[in-house]
Amino acid sequence: MPQRPPFIDPHVHLWNLSHIRYPWLMPPFNEDGPNGSVEPIASDYGLDEYLADAGDWDVRGIVHIDAGAHPDDALRETEWLQAMADQSSMPNGIVAFAALESPTLEGLLGAHVAHPNVRGIRHIVNWHPDPQRSYSPADITTSDAWMRGFGLLAKYGLSFDLQAYPGQLAHLAGLIARHPDIQVIIDHAGMAIPGDADGWAVWRNGMAALAALPNVAVKISGMGFTWRPWDLDRARPYVLETIELFGTDRAMFASNFPTDKLFGSFDRHLGAYDAITFDFSADERLALFAGNANRLYRLGLTL
Repeated sequence: MPQRPPFIDPHVHLWNLSHIRYPWLMPPFNEDGPNGSVEPIASDYGLDEYLADAGDWDVRGIVHIDAGAHPDDALRETEWLQAMADQSSMPNGIVAFAALESPTLEGLLGAHVAHPNVRGIRHIVNWHPDPQRSYSPADITTSDAWMRGFGLLAKYGLSFDLQAYPGQLAHLAGLIARHPDIQVIIDHAGMAIPGDADGWAVWRNGMAALAALPNVAVKISGMGFTWRPWDLDRARPYVLETIELFGTDRAMFASNFPTDKLFGSFDRHLGAYDAITFDFSADERLALFAGNANRLYRLGLTL
């Protein structure tokens, strides 16, 4: 097995349940919903806990992605993370929450970018006809207000983390094509749903439409969103096809911890990505595990 490259983790969540409200981490817990029960991770999770989970992986930096805080606590989350970074150097990048359809969007974007580590915005938009899959009651990405809000990101120099389902990707590709100055990073390999009718075809067509746009990249994580349980044999073609679509210069591995902890250990996930790419060149592996995250999130770290 080739030597493990250093790792810049582009998808980490940290939370302090007594400081910020996280409705999805509050009881009652049940198995319904895209994650299943989140009770096992519904406790404080900070840098020390993350680094303990990372174990022997050589983590050089992390990007914190909005952790599902109450919308009214979005700026409070950014302030908390920036104070943490000022003290401990991590998180090196922050992707904050903002509801893109909000009439007060510009004020929140301006407040976020006043914090030096803020790099982008995530607004989870997963919609699916099955309410147990869906994160929202309607596909808000088709609204004029949401599309206008997306276009505002360029004004503030912000990227966008796109978490959506395959059935939404073709429409979103059309919107993103009209905004080539906004860097978009797809979360969790496009969240394929194998049980859907024509599920893989919908995923492939949507991901191909996005991969055709030079301002779109992808993070590979969240195997448990697609299969529970998942295994290396299932993950391998999914991971390799995602890399084939985007190339080794626009794909990156991420832990999605602690959410992916619901589906297996840190080393199980990262070890699988390591094994799947064992025959890639050293430069390709460095790009997938660290270099692309460093460049796309503008971290400026030395590898």
